[in-house]
Amino acid sequence: MSDSVNTPNGDGAELSVEDRIAAVRDAALAALSAAETPDSLQEWRNRYIGRSGEVTLLLRGVGSLPAEQRAEFGQAANRLKNEVEAAFDQREAEVKAASGPVGAIDVSLPGRKPTEGRLHPITQTVREITVAFGAMGFQTFEGPEVELERYNFDAMNIPFDHPAREMFDTFWLDRVDEEGDRNILLRTHTSPMQARIMESHEPPIRVVVPGRCYRYEATDASHEWHFNQVEVMAVDEGITFADLKGTLYEFARRVFGPERKVRFRCDFFPFVEPGVDLAVDCFNCEGDPACRICRGSGWLEILGAGMVHPEVLRRAGYDPERYTGFAAGMGVERVAMLKHGIDDIRHFYINDLRFLSQF
Repeated sequence: MSDSVNTPNGDGAELSVEDRIAAVRDAALAALSAAETPDSLQEWRNRYIGRSGEVTLLLRGVGSLPAEQRAEFGQAANRLKNEVEAAFDQREAEVKAASGPVGAIDVSLPGRKPTEGRLHPITQTVREITVAFGAMGFQTFEGPEVELERYNFDAMNIPFDHPAREMFDTFWLDRVDEEGDRNILLRTHTSPMQARIMESHEPPIRVVVPGRCYRYEATDASHEWHFNQVEVMAVDEGITFADLKGTLYEFARRVFGPERKVRFRCDFFPFVEPGVDLAVDCFNCEGDPACRICRGSGWLEILGAGMVHPEVLRRAGYDPERYTGFAAGMGVERVAMLKHGIDDIRHFYINDLRFLSQF
């Protein structure tokens, strides 16, 4: 390749094919070796092998050469194109490897503080309740969420034909006994643990039992189909209704503070006699009839309580002539709503971090 083409050098002389190709090759490889970032690589690509790049223009200029020079110059230009493209691919891989994968940590930057997890507000409330009763000498127990009908209803003085069963819309499991009846369900309350604990322990008994319960009912601002309860029970000789009231007053004072008003009112529960409910004044209103939380009553019931029914004691193997006791069951969500001024129970279970991160 000794022929020359009509491209002058710096002295005005024409460059040979070899010199012209070599000049572009040397300039391109030198610029490529100096490229150290993705942006500089892109600039190099545009300058040399882009649509208007120097190597591309060389190939386009073949047609303007004399016929006897076209073949030789075209072959040399194609070899140059292949060489610089291969060099570019290699250099691009080197730059990517040096910069690390996408999202890699830059160790020269200050570290980011990791996100800290925390307990769910219901878990916090359960612990606060159990701590309040623990300070009064109560032990914490847990029980099964999948319960036998015998404990959930029968042992709690709610036989099959008792109208009180209508109070519990129930999730039954698809398992039948020898008689073809379903006898296992998701527990509707934590009260079955009264019977389980009395069957396995001798008095005196002082226990609290937190746990999740399930009922097939409509969901609204103050009701959920799944919820948490804490069962409270004390059994011993000589326990009276005064012990029940004193214990619950102390619980309310410890959890809600001395400024909250508390109200006892007669109520019915099949497993206690007599029965009462304990309510705390509504945080959301002052008896406003439009309040969707207390529905204008000014009070929010947080637990039902009473003296343990003699039949419940008898079924557990205790002598009701010798032993007496009291029991209470409270909704944890309602306690949390009162403490934190939350107006909708559904907020606890929608997994919205904007809500949960406040606790």
